[in-house]
Amino acid sequence: MKFNRIIVIVMDSVGAGDAPDAAKFGDTGADTYGHIDAAVPLAVPNLRRLGLGEVAHIHSVPADVVGAYGLMQEISAGKDTTSGHWEFMGNPVDNPFPTFPDAFPEELMDLFTAKTGYGYIGNEVASGTEIIERLGPDHFRTKQPIVYTSADSVFQIAAHNDVIPLEELYRICDITRREVCVGPYEVGRIIARPFIGEQGHFVRTGDRRDYSRLPKRKMVFEYLKEAGFCVVGVGKIGDIYAHIGLTESYHTSNNTEDMAELTKQLLAHRRDKGLLMANFVDFDSQYGHRRDVAGYAKCIEDFDAALGEFLPQLQDDELLVITADHGNDPTWRGTDHTRERVPLLLYSPAFAEAVDVGIRQTYADLGMTIMDNFGLTGLEFGTSFLNELR
Repeated sequence: MKFNRIIVIVMDSVGAGDAPDAAKFGDTGADTYGHIDAAVPLAVPNLRRLGLGEVAHIHSVPADVVGAYGLMQEISAGKDTTSGHWEFMGNPVDNPFPTFPDAFPEELMDLFTAKTGYGYIGNEVASGTEIIERLGPDHFRTKQPIVYTSADSVFQIAAHNDVIPLEELYRICDITRREVCVGPYEVGRIIARPFIGEQGHFVRTGDRRDYSRLPKRKMVFEYLKEAGFCVVGVGKIGDIYAHIGLTESYHTSNNTEDMAELTKQLLAHRRDKGLLMANFVDFDSQYGHRRDVAGYAKCIEDFDAALGEFLPQLQDDELLVITADHGNDPTWRGTDHTRERVPLLLYSPAFAEAVDVGIRQTYADLGMTIMDNFGLTGLEFGTSFLNELR
């Protein structure tokens, strides 16, 4: 069974139980889906139809499963967005990206100042919403960007649009990517975090931009593009893959925009062959890191409702893949991601029966399956499950 178009949706951080190596990350027992469902029983009829109830620890509800289903576990050294997405497309990350639990060292910040021409305030491990509220007045007074990091491998730069215009913030981030965070300081992503509003009511805008480090291996996108297939990214996909191999990229601000743009692009590419991939970030950014269990549950249910409208639009020559890049259990200690297996849910109207594709030993099985579908070779990692679909 082969398809003209493959659509991949990444439900960012929606894991399905601790991975075999979770102990190395301090995450034994983490379970994003399971712990959310235990607190707020999830009403997700469409995800259940694709087989979610067969692979996630959620309460039992009878469902007529029409999709193929399984789990994937990560072999990359990290549990971050970049590692997960790169492994999907055949590039497992061998060494964990550097993190800075005690904030960035003085020599790195001196280099930041020398290269960008700006000083900074902050330089701490912080919540993005909290730090802009706390340091906002100093930001207006000093006219300097707010610099912070998290448990993830990120160098985040926040600025109010009235203090540092958006294009100037992007310029600062681009310099930081190319000339500051290099060598031992080559973090996974530099993130521009613009915000607007007044003290007590600062709000981050949808103009966030990620500047990813460059991959060391050729990935699926490049193989597809070179062979003449379309490769369309929606949401953070372009930023995560440093725009390498994409034929088109569409920025979005939230899950609602993700689904609208993905639907629009699917309809626009009905005469093409290739890959469409979208990252739905709200699960992680709005609810996982903030440890908001109720908000996370509602976000999953809202996605399921939108999925119910998306599924009937699929054609027999199209394959939908829904997965996640890591976990972020909102009941877990701290605010970091959690090392978990992730669901692998697949659906096409052409399917004749539900199939259990088992526990995949690397996320790269997804990339190898895409390559197999389009008759391409070259990936070093992964095993295709294309022939298991019925």
